[in-house]
Amino acid sequence: MSQQLSLLSAHDPALHDRQAMLALLGSWQGEGWLRVLDVALARFCVELDPHSPPLLLLGAALSSLQLGHGHVCLDLAACLAEPGLGLSVNPSASTLPPARLLQQISLDDWLSSLQQSPLAGTAEAGNSPLVLDGQRLYLRRYWNYEQTVAEQIAARLPRQQALPATFSMRLQELFSSPPEQHGKRLCDWQKVACALAARSAFSLITGGPGTGKTTSVVRLLALLQEAALQAGQPLRIQLAAPTGKAAARLSESIGAQVAALPVSEAVRELIPRVVTTLHRLLGSLPDTRHFRHHAGNPLALDVLVVDEASMIDLEMMACLLDALPATARLILLGDKDQLASVEAGALLGDLCRDAEHGYYAADLQHWLEQVSGERLDDPQLRPGSAQAQPLAQHTLMLRHSRRFAGHSGIGQLARAVNQGNAADARQILASPAADLQVLRLHGSQQQALAQLLLDGHGAALGYAHYLQVMQQQRPSVETADQPSAWLHWARQVLAAFEQFQLLCALRQGPWGVEGLNTQIAAALLQRGLLDSDQGWYEGRPVMVTRNDYNLGLMNGDIGIALCMPDSTTPSRQVLRVVFPRNDGQQGLRIVLPSRLSAVETVYAMTVHKSQGSEFAHCALLLPDTLNPVLTRELIYTGITRAREHFTLIESHPAVFEQAIQRRVQRHSGLLDALRQATAATIAAG
Repeated sequence: MSQQLSLLSAHDPALHDRQAMLALLGSWQGEGWLRVLDVALARFCVELDPHSPPLLLLGAALSSLQLGHGHVCLDLAACLAEPGLGLSVNPSASTLPPARLLQQISLDDWLSSLQQSPLAGTAEAGNSPLVLDGQRLYLRRYWNYEQTVAEQIAARLPRQQALPATFSMRLQELFSSPPEQHGKRLCDWQKVACALAARSAFSLITGGPGTGKTTSVVRLLALLQEAALQAGQPLRIQLAAPTGKAAARLSESIGAQVAALPVSEAVRELIPRVVTTLHRLLGSLPDTRHFRHHAGNPLALDVLVVDEASMIDLEMMACLLDALPATARLILLGDKDQLASVEAGALLGDLCRDAEHGYYAADLQHWLEQVSGERLDDPQLRPGSAQAQPLAQHTLMLRHSRRFAGHSGIGQLARAVNQGNAADARQILASPAADLQVLRLHGSQQQALAQLLLDGHGAALGYAHYLQVMQQQRPSVETADQPSAWLHWARQVLAAFEQFQLLCALRQGPWGVEGLNTQIAAALLQRGLLDSDQGWYEGRPVMVTRNDYNLGLMNGDIGIALCMPDSTTPSRQVLRVVFPRNDGQQGLRIVLPSRLSAVETVYAMTVHKSQGSEFAHCALLLPDTLNPVLTRELIYTGITRAREHFTLIESHPAVFEQAIQRRVQRHSGLLDALRQATAATIAAG
């Protein structure tokens, strides 16, 4: 076989000549297979080492490309096994010239070229731009991030926290209403999660919508703060989320739950109700990748809870752990089955890989059952050990959704998609469920689509609703000097807009958000619900696309342009953009349109942008052909943004089924690095 590969490669000058390889990479850039950045890295390698072997240049370009598609590293073996995946396109792209080139390379030859180059160092060589770790090729910076995350988590795993003698009793009192299904008592996994996290310096709580992640952590914080207060040392607790929208949602949920806790007022006062973003928590420094808080200036806290952890990329997690005091607890909450972060890494998915099967050591399972009074007898659980699965001893998956009960069509559909069962998912969509609808687009159905987006169907609302609220509930001119009436109206409009959201898989093209936003605005204008669909107009919904700390607006925040009384001349109305504050207190932030430099219209948004949000009615529009972004995780995330109604819009039914069969594949070495770091921590005592 090796002789055959040699003969093939002998005909391709790029595999033997670095200038020919650079020229080839440049041509791939022209075809759109590589980015300018990817080719620039290969050229930079030649500047650093004029003798760089061609296969190193290829590896550098593909490593950069992989980062752009969310992979932390280039897995050389996987790239050669499926060249299409190495290019981050469909595996069927094996006929493309880049894939044909990869088919001529042996893994041994590629590894040998990298090992001989000073530019692809090992872990011990700390200044090479690339790192070769086994069969994975990293950019040095991302290898450092991965090592930081692994080492910081490994250092926290052995630390068991002391609990008060009354812990079990108080746990029973706080979780006094166990879940039931069909009259049968179920295991209260929220209570078990609280017990597991209470004894750990690092813990992961994962679960789908409505499984009680927030409920579990609020009661955990009450238990921890109550014990600390009795000891005379109240805990400094911080709550954070990756985006402003996720922070606002958690603030609202936390506030309501803290108020209902059966604890003293003194304990309630010491549980924060306001959630901040990770960027604000760490103190983002303008125009840099750096933060005010780091190892040399750590955060002043004892407990940090981070929600929507599936949205956290590897770089952000490394920065967060670097700034976290060694004595602080870290609790991560999130849905492991959602889409991974937009940037590189699939951190929560990697860390929660064993969550479904538990793999709890016998002594830990015994302790959890004893303290919680629950039987951990789920058929999915498997026995494990602290040595073989150290991270699993700090991870718990919540298994019962209280939002999507057994009769919920949305819940059944989400479960079928999550299990990769396309046939069951299609059958559920075809069943007469009040909260599900399918709209197939063909010919005359374009009118049906417009009808759905504007008017919804049955109890499920469309976009006409928020504009009707805007027009019909507007305060009278006589109340221009009564700000409270106008603020109340603005809150009503914002709440009405959250009743419906169109989600798309793509940004561009006929099925992408850019074109659909224009079409929907034109349809609303034609209906007479808007006065204009160009520039800034009343009723225009916008999403912030970049953090703006001066305005207090975060990436993902949604506001609506409304005509409000001028603060200096109330009888005159001026256009302002109104955003809900991210504090859970029903506050508003009112901004001049001219001050918003990074916003886009948001009648339609990508599924990625919808993470951390939920809407009463969600419609997911799928393109007519399979696309690399269409995966099980994307479909599942789109479905679970809906609270009450979900509509699938499709023009080719096979795309839905095909997408469910495809999973997000993100290459990283995090679990291997964590195993090594954990072993080193144990060996060091």
